[in-house]
Amino acid sequence: MSLTRTFLDIRPLRSSPVFRRLLIGRTVSLLGGFMTMVTVMYQVWDRTHSTAWTGAVGLAQALPLVGFGLFAGAWADRADRRRVYLAATVGQAVCSLGLAVQGFTGHVPVAGVLLLVAVQSAFGALAAPAAGVFLPRLLPKDQVAAGLALQQVTGQSMMLLGPALAGVLLGWFGIGVCYLLDALSFGLAFYGAFGLPPLPPEGEPARPGLRGALDGLRFLARHRVVRGALITDLAATVLSFPTSLFPLVNAERFGDHPRTLGLFLSALAVGGIAATALSGPLTRLARPGPVMLCASAGWGVALVLFGLTTNAWAGLALLVLAGAADATAVVSRSTIVQTRTPDALLGRVTAAEQIVGQAGPSLGNVRGGLLAGWTSGVTALVAGGALCVLAVAGVAAATPELRDRRKPAAKPAVP
Repeated sequence: MSLTRTFLDIRPLRSSPVFRRLLIGRTVSLLGGFMTMVTVMYQVWDRTHSTAWTGAVGLAQALPLVGFGLFAGAWADRADRRRVYLAATVGQAVCSLGLAVQGFTGHVPVAGVLLLVAVQSAFGALAAPAAGVFLPRLLPKDQVAAGLALQQVTGQSMMLLGPALAGVLLGWFGIGVCYLLDALSFGLAFYGAFGLPPLPPEGEPARPGLRGALDGLRFLARHRVVRGALITDLAATVLSFPTSLFPLVNAERFGDHPRTLGLFLSALAVGGIAATALSGPLTRLARPGPVMLCASAGWGVALVLFGLTTNAWAGLALLVLAGAADATAVVSRSTIVQTRTPDALLGRVTAAEQIVGQAGPSLGNVRGGLLAGWTSGVTALVAGGALCVLAVAGVAAATPELRDRRKPAAKPAVP
């Protein structure tokens, strides 16, 4: 295998100028988004010194995504996705400008800040299903996985860079400047999508309101491969998401050193970036089902071994492997969703995928915290990883199509 085929597959960057613009805009916007996430948390804590209020930040971000997501997906499946995405991007930018104004003036109560965050999250819930159709419509089918991998590696890189940059800018310029930079970042996202051709749904548009959302859920119930992909993600997050356990495991096994705790999360991100940077062979393989199952099981195994180790360096290495497995599973799952879902339903299915991705880790952290309270951090971590492996094995046994090593069939017809 040549060295160039080992690294990230960059064919989409070469073949599609539109994809290049989209990726640049998305990357800059993600950087601004992670800066805003840290800035909101900092501002709320600085004003209240209350963990209840800082916890409410997460609710303000998550509840609109979960509650509005499927309806937003149905809306995206009734209209030109390009226009929906552009309108949602403008809405997000306006919310960031509102955050910047209150950051400079300091006269808006904390509840008002959280309201702006929630409205911005609602616009994000609309933008995501509209954007879900971009790659399958812009790239050849054999390059969709490579495009998703490029999005994954840039996104995880911004996850590392954004909080660090926010910390520096908060110290130098204050919260208003951080919010303003986020607002400006949406300008590049808007520019990246502005040159897209019209992207109306191919096939019958979604029915309005609840009926359209239920049509999307019926498709998920009937389509074994897409349903299995989302269930696999839920198994990996709800049953074994580890971050709420890191402080306790660090205290139980690694001397409660804050530096070690900080490295735990960084190790997951480093593993994800490394795996995606070396994803060329897997994205060219065109076998996302087996890859997703193996990667999801690998995530669970790595967490079990992390829970059993007493050596800090070995633990960090295992978290790097876990992060690599998670990133590989995410790219493979999204490839399955975007290549196996009819275009007319893709907005709703992408919204469901976003809800799973948002709710799964949150529920997983709750599960881990409750189980650790009854047992120990190590027990909760090992049990969660083991349950993840068993659940993935169950999905593989119940969904032979995900194990199929042959080339996937064409998209099914709209039911």
